[in-house]
Amino acid sequence: MENKLYSLAKYGHIEIQLKEIMDSHEISRNALARAIDTRFEVIDKWYKGNIEKIDTDILARICFALQCEPQDIIRYVP
Repeated sequence: MENKLYSLAKYGHIEIQLKEIMDSHEISRNALARAIDTRFEVIDKWYKGNIEKIDTDILARICFALQCEPQDIIRYVP
């Protein structure tokens, strides 16, 4: 049995598309933060796509407030 070290050079990335959805719903970051009972800074990070870890509770609240699905917000780009 041969031991090999494998690395994933090109594994893609995740894009957050909350800005587009919020713009289509004509809702501000401040209004969404109030609607889902969270801080503006949290929504601002999602809006700008600067999140490091996906909080599924926040994602669920956003989906509920904007009446969308998680795949509308999160996209895998190979």
